[in-house]
Amino acid sequence: MSALDIIAANKEKYSCGIETLGECKIDSPVRHHEFIQDGERILVTENETYMKYIAEKLGHIPTFERAGPLAKIFHAPSWTRVGIVTAGGLCPGLNNVIKGLVEILSYDYGVKTIFGIKYGYAGLSPKFNYQPTMLDPDTVDTIHELGGTILGSSRGQQPTDEMVDTLERMNINILFCIGGDGSLRCAHDIAEEVKRRNLKISVVGIPKTIDNDLQFVGRSFGFETAVAEAANVIRNAHVEAKGTAGGIGLIKVMGRDSGFIAAYASIANPVVNFCLVPEDPFTLDGPRGLFAALENRFAAGKTHAVIVVAEGAGQDLFKDMPEVRDASGNILKNDIGEFLKRAIECHMKSRNIKSSVKYFDPSYTIRSVPAKGTDAIRCYMLARNAVHAAMAGRTDCVVGNLGESYCLVPIKLATIERQTINLKSDLWRSVMDATGQAYYFNGDYATREMMAP
Repeated sequence: MSALDIIAANKEKYSCGIETLGECKIDSPVRHHEFIQDGERILVTENETYMKYIAEKLGHIPTFERAGPLAKIFHAPSWTRVGIVTAGGLCPGLNNVIKGLVEILSYDYGVKTIFGIKYGYAGLSPKFNYQPTMLDPDTVDTIHELGGTILGSSRGQQPTDEMVDTLERMNINILFCIGGDGSLRCAHDIAEEVKRRNLKISVVGIPKTIDNDLQFVGRSFGFETAVAEAANVIRNAHVEAKGTAGGIGLIKVMGRDSGFIAAYASIANPVVNFCLVPEDPFTLDGPRGLFAALENRFAAGKTHAVIVVAEGAGQDLFKDMPEVRDASGNILKNDIGEFLKRAIECHMKSRNIKSSVKYFDPSYTIRSVPAKGTDAIRCYMLARNAVHAAMAGRTDCVVGNLGESYCLVPIKLATIERQTINLKSDLWRSVMDATGQAYYFNGDYATREMMAP
């Protein structure tokens, strides 16, 4: 069931509407901008057939509010005090987003008081005593050239009431939360507590998930950089694999529940012969298992193989392992990379097949680099539209982009479930074409004159 189907089946629980703190009465100080009209909407999907199907179930056409500057705003800039939080794991582009938020707040709206909250949501808890840092255009001038986040980060949610108490003590009336699924759920809890207390605090999220697994926000920042970096590692693994008879290059990339990085990187550098993702279960043994597929490739006259595996793939291969969660509540995955390396080596040795497995785990290297190219541009645009939304009193929402347009998505919808690869999609079909792995797994490799590289 898709996310839209879940919404249609729970109409009373989910809405595409955005919470607001009240009527916008203050003239915007933003200059040299074409203001959007209050109430402009964007279709949730461009698929006309699917849209009609969902509209019949919902009783209306689902749309999201268009993001952008409004002629009237809610928060008076001279009285506005802002907090910025980066939470969860690192991701390319975090500093770009921070820089964008600070510059748009400062240059477009004239906001003078901007707090950088240290080490994620822990910085909003008094028990840690982390001192916030003051941010302005000078302090963020060149931070986009650095990986990571100048504010630091942490996993896990602090007591919601304590965090809102801190916002009240600091007189913060806008909180920007840069994070993924768990971090945005925490932001939603803060927004709910703010609403319960009848406080006028805007809570706006910027989607940060290197796995690209949030719903309705389009491609999240950091993903394109991660794919580009992974493609470089794949190139090196391919060189290593070709350098020895029976060489196997094995690369593990990030992707707990969604294999988007593995899939896109395999297409970006199509020297990959096997792409293994959480959405497509696989076995090791048997005529349709990975071992047989590798043997089929070598039997076809190939002298090497390259395997890309997402960290969440093949978890059912670990028998009787206890479930362990991290501080954010995510299930910690068993190390499929090391597991496959040992398993392939043992199998090849047992079959007297000459091979050498070269294992690459670039996960932390990939997520720690600065954002590049269009990824860096996306960071700035997300930050820009987050500021416009917050100043207009929007809250409990996250900024996304649909096509060329940016929109505001309720946090409950963005985190409704993980976005995953549709195995019937053009994306996955492209992976099959780029790798040729279906022929090796299915055993009909001998009927093909042209095989994967």
